[in-house]
Amino acid sequence: MSNRDIAKNLIDQIPDSRLFYVIAYLQGAAVPDETPNAETLAAFAEIENGGGHIFTGSTEDLFSELLED
Repeated sequence: MSNRDIAKNLIDQIPDSRLFYVIAYLQGAAVPDETPNAETLAAFAEIENGGGHIFTGSTEDLFSELLED
């Protein structure tokens, strides 16, 4: 019996009052893992190598700084 068949059999045993939780979990599990694009991977590498820019301040200050560039 495959894992899929076992899961289907177990779902049939879940009371309706708890099925909502299983559905919510399965919806999250069904989302494929997302692979970051090349730009994001490069940004991760930059931070890991000690680069990048650390910001301390308010969100308003952050957006003001971003809009200056």
